[in-house]
Amino acid sequence: MPPEIIALIDKPWLLAIILAIGAAAGMSVERFVEKLDRAERKGYWQGQNNRQQNGKTRGGFRKPFKAVPLKGTPERAKLDAADQLRIVMDANFEPRALLNKPERRLLAHLDRALAEETSGWRAMGQVSLGEILASDSEDAFLSINSKRVDLLIIDADCRPLHAVEFQGTGHHQGTAAARDAVKKEALRRAGIGYVEIVSGDTPSELRAMVRKLAGAYFRAS
Repeated sequence: MPPEIIALIDKPWLLAIILAIGAAAGMSVERFVEKLDRAERKGYWQGQNNRQQNGKTRGGFRKPFKAVPLKGTPERAKLDAADQLRIVMDANFEPRALLNKPERRLLAHLDRALAEETSGWRAMGQVSLGEILASDSEDAFLSINSKRVDLLIIDADCRPLHAVEFQGTGHHQGTAAARDAVKKEALRRAGIGYVEIVSGDTPSELRAMVRKLAGAYFRAS
């Protein structure tokens, strides 16, 4: 037996001190390791939460994808200016004509007819129904909010009088007829007239239509 062990056996109080120091050191090391383990687990879950909140991916930080709500829905209206600016800054824009060529010709003839046959009536192009109609039913308003009429005849006080729809070739393809029915019914309920101009109508026929509309309006007034 080594002399060091024999000396410890001869002095039991010294052996007790050494064993106590060893036990204390072992407990300290165990607590330190446990603390490191807890800190590592806490850091891991904090990292998970941060990745979920900030949209962190393996490829770096990026904002989670946010779909743009459909036009005319309450969700779309809730987009604040910052969201709208971000969407606009990520897109490209280019100007386009308000009316196509046949619609521009129709507007020119309609303006002349209104100037000759009425007092203060004018025509406007591509007018949103959401700007000229109101409803106490949110669902009904959202059904027409994003719909437009080709031309709108207004009086001198900018009150809507008659919607004018140009039915060119191929107009009734797809769901066009159903959309027109929705617009026509909403306008009828608001007391706004609805007239259709078909491809091939002559300027004289257009003037006759305006004269008829104006005559009915002033008789009713």
